[in-house]
Amino acid sequence: MKRHQIPVELPEYDYPPQWIPPEERIGHADYDNNLTQFLLRSVRFTRSRHSGQLGFNIRGGKEHRCGIYVSRVIPESSAFRVGMKRGDLVLSVNSMDFTNITHDEAVKILKSVKEIDIKLKYSPFGYNKTYERVESPQHHPYNEK
Repeated sequence: MKRHQIPVELPEYDYPPQWIPPEERIGHADYDNNLTQFLLRSVRFTRSRHSGQLGFNIRGGKEHRCGIYVSRVIPESSAFRVGMKRGDLVLSVNSMDFTNITHDEAVKILKSVKEIDIKLKYSPFGYNKTYERVESPQHHPYNEK
């Protein structure tokens, strides 16, 4: 009987800050070795009104050559209570694929649903890369002529 292995995708490696000596890295606030935080997870919540706030903001999208990321979670919102956090990569919403979607399409879908089932993966490295892509120097307002 053959065993099938399920491939596990680890997050891109972010080297530990050089100012933390190797013997102090485990348990240090700036260097967390807990990989369970990067596992795929699913959260569910219901918005109080169809036109009510979702409790989180997003950034990124296909037009920025990156995924849709949670950029802000409003404290004490439903999204906050189910554990959503800045840096979460949105993989799907109510079984709709969000891996190759524009920001506007994502907003339209999120505004149209009341019952929300979101598949997420915490990806702070990818989220930080969105700043490089979305706010590239050639499109910065200070560089306009």
